[in-house]
Amino acid sequence: MPAPVQDAQWSRLSDFIARRMGLHFPCERWDDLQRGLADAAQEFGLTDPAACIDWLLSAPPTQGQLQVLANHFTIGETYFFRDQPTLQALAEHILPPLIRARRGRERRLRIWSAACCSGEEPYSLAILLHELLSDLQDWHVTITATDINARFLHKAAAGIYGDWSFRGAPAWLRSRYFKRTADGRYAVVPEIKRMVRFAHLNLVEDVYPSLATDTHAMDVIFCRNVLMYFTPSQMGKVVDHLHHALIDGGWLAVSPTEASQTLFPQPQFATANFPGAVLFRKSAVPLRSEPPAMAFNPAPAFFVPAVDESLPSEPTDPAGAGPRAMEAAQGSLASAESLYREGRYGEVVDTLLTLHSRRAHEPATCSLLARALANQGKLGDALTWCERWIASDKLNAAAHYLRAVALLEQGDAGQARTSLQRALYLDHNFVLAHYALGNLERGRGKIREADKHFANALHLLRQCQPNDPLPESDGLTAGRLAETINSVICMEASP
Repeated sequence: MPAPVQDAQWSRLSDFIARRMGLHFPCERWDDLQRGLADAAQEFGLTDPAACIDWLLSAPPTQGQLQVLANHFTIGETYFFRDQPTLQALAEHILPPLIRARRGRERRLRIWSAACCSGEEPYSLAILLHELLSDLQDWHVTITATDINARFLHKAAAGIYGDWSFRGAPAWLRSRYFKRTADGRYAVVPEIKRMVRFAHLNLVEDVYPSLATDTHAMDVIFCRNVLMYFTPSQMGKVVDHLHHALIDGGWLAVSPTEASQTLFPQPQFATANFPGAVLFRKSAVPLRSEPPAMAFNPAPAFFVPAVDESLPSEPTDPAGAGPRAMEAAQGSLASAESLYREGRYGEVVDTLLTLHSRRAHEPATCSLLARALANQGKLGDALTWCERWIASDKLNAAAHYLRAVALLEQGDAGQARTSLQRALYLDHNFVLAHYALGNLERGRGKIREADKHFANALHLLRQCQPNDPLPESDGLTAGRLAETINSVICMEASP
């Protein structure tokens, strides 16, 4: 007979799950912890819960072990058009001015459903946009949906639901956007299904926002009914990352129980009250400034940095300054790199354009400016600096890769493919370029071609240590990307 689990073991397991997954299991929730562990132990092939705890804590966990735990400790309770007041605020107050502002320029919208569970929320957002945009075919809409639970993601990618997922949903929903299956369930129509991209992401452990994982420059983020399960310290960490993932003026939706001024303080966020819903808007001013008065205006227009094209491409030494000028310039670049790591992209741009006026065409400056602007969603400006980066360093594969990322966001798949192929010509071992080409072909429905690119990426990743950070990934590790690619392949194979 297995030995009973001691309180000290439950405490250690609770601390472990909080540290690696952010999930909070205080002693009053140890019954939930016990049920989840029993199911996980069975999947691990262990019958003794105490022995399972000792085994899990004996060495750093693998991504596979964390995935099994996530499958059994996360909660999946959602349905279509859940929390209609929030969706109504989005449809009536938030999206219309944003759509009007973008219609005359870049017709682009980016939405992220973090902790998407089995997919009802991101599909609801896709349907909402389909209803709002009569010219949807002329827009480049990105709906990224992520979750830590692979089983939820597989169901979401399949897009097939039973009656329980439609409780409380509008009567017209099933007839317009679903097809009845042979077994009496409902399948999302292909037009809506194609609008959503599902991916694995651990909100606590993974590095984001990131160009590599498409979790940057979001107009709207839904992160509902997940923060409440995190430890207080992990809540703050996740909110900080979500703040960086939004464009200036972007919107964050959480559940009513999670909406607090403590968790979403000014000036980082401004609170917006709508009938039955509270949302938070990212301040467009630096964090050290006073928050602006709240107003429902379109997202701020993109700006084009003023750069004197007559400036030389090589650094010049102002008369009489000598090494001091060069030292000051290097210091300002280091300062900008530090700001970038903190997610303060607007300040990165200001710093470089102000202090590097005579070094604006150097590769390091062009690179950092292009990345900071792309992370803000200022794609036209990012592409300008990519072109200058390429002009100053034609053989740099990273410059062509970043150009491709910006072009993909603009919906220009043809030019993006050319840039990715150029990046791989320059560096055949560029893992992220292989991965991006796989996603590009997958989006076109070319599954066989996508699988070839994913196979190339996995071959290269097997030559790395799991915790090795990948170049040009903002901290994404080889192990996490391999897990993501395998998850994508499994989702494509889902019935």
